Amino acid sequence: MVVVGGGPAGLMAAEVARAAGLPVDLYEAKGSVGRKFLIAGKGGLNLTHSDPFDAFVARYRERADAVGAWLRDFDADALRAWARGLGIDTYVGSSGRVFPLDRKAAPLLRGWVRRLKDAGVRMHVHHRWTGWDDAGALRFDTPAGALRVQAPATVLALGGGSWPQLGSDGAWQPWLAARGVDVRPLAPANCGFDIGWSEHLAGRHAGAPLKPVVAHWRDGAGVAHALQGECVLTATGIEGSLIYAIAADLREAIAREGAARLDLDLVPGRDLARLQRDLDRPRSGRSLSEHLRRQAGIGGAKAALLHEVLPAAVRGDAALLARTLKRLPLRLLRPRPLAETISSAGGVRLEAFDAGLMAQTAPGLFCAGEMLDWEAPTGGYLLTACFASGRRAGLAAVEWLRAGAAA
Repeated sequence: MVVVGGGPAGLMAAEVARAAGLPVDLYEAKGSVGRKFLIAGKGGLNLTHSDPFDAFVARYRERADAVGAWLRDFDADALRAWARGLGIDTYVGSSGRVFPLDRKAAPLLRGWVRRLKDAGVRMHVHHRWTGWDDAGALRFDTPAGALRVQAPATVLALGGGSWPQLGSDGAWQPWLAARGVDVRPLAPANCGFDIGWSEHLAGRHAGAPLKPVVAHWRDGAGVAHALQGECVLTATGIEGSLIYAIAADLREAIAREGAARLDLDLVPGRDLARLQRDLDRPRSGRSLSEHLRRQAGIGGAKAALLHEVLPAAVRGDAALLARTLKRLPLRLLRPRPLAETISSAGGVRLEAFDAGLMAQTAPGLFCAGEMLDWEAPTGGYLLTACFASGRRAGLAAVEWLRAGAAA
């Protein structure tokens, strides 16, 4: 069996297939496996999340049923137990996210690669897959020249289109489409958005955090939502964990309407009536900036945002100030480019595969990981589904090969 792609999904597919007794060759375009996994763990490897199962699965939105099926076989607890088998204990952080005790990705990856090699998985790095030849063989560009490999079963785990410098460049899309696999264009996920700040705000407040704030937005059905968290102003717009959590709805609104409306409550600890009373107090000669700081705790980046959206002529209106601080309107113009986002949406549609993630139009071809058409917010959900899908595809490939041999 051949696995193409050395991220978590590909490595997991290789592991379960080799454990079942199959010979496994894994091909990776870069000089080592797991590069995006290592980068994702640079600030602390968020391996999974401690949400109850139903809440966990709901994070996958319209793909909750499909991804939930993978997770019933290999959920967050199973992933933590698997890591423990590599000598990596984990803990639950205050946000519910799960991390290795040392918060590092490298020890886990080193132990995993060592175990795979000891088990007999043959790893071939600097082998870039370039599709199939006319005879159906896999084509690779290698330092030694072109290589053709005939594979009885293939698991592709090539990633989406984010962070292409680490290998997930989406180059596979036309090759799968040519084999009749339905591919949805890749799109940014877990991304920031452009707004188009004034030079003053961009120059003085890019990189400034906004915390805590509450985001208010509407989904495609017009249902109102609210979520508290933290985000960051950028030179072009806004990003951060709060924005990533709602990025799918914002991206879809832009595609549907040309722009997305996002309202921020900059003073979530104070209701509108109280805030208006506080701001209506006499200024006693103080500047508006000082008045905002004293009466509402508004300064720095939050004050800059208020000045950005509210004309100077109306800033003396306490009622308008209060309403704006509680629902500061932002117009999001576009998501940031796919190459710089944390993950991608789109990819090969799940409807093109059977329950074992084998392509309906190409028997013996399986796909796993981020190249599949699902998305989730950061928080451990991305990695967990990648592991679970790789396991499912690897086991299904084993069953398919055994069924063929028996026939």
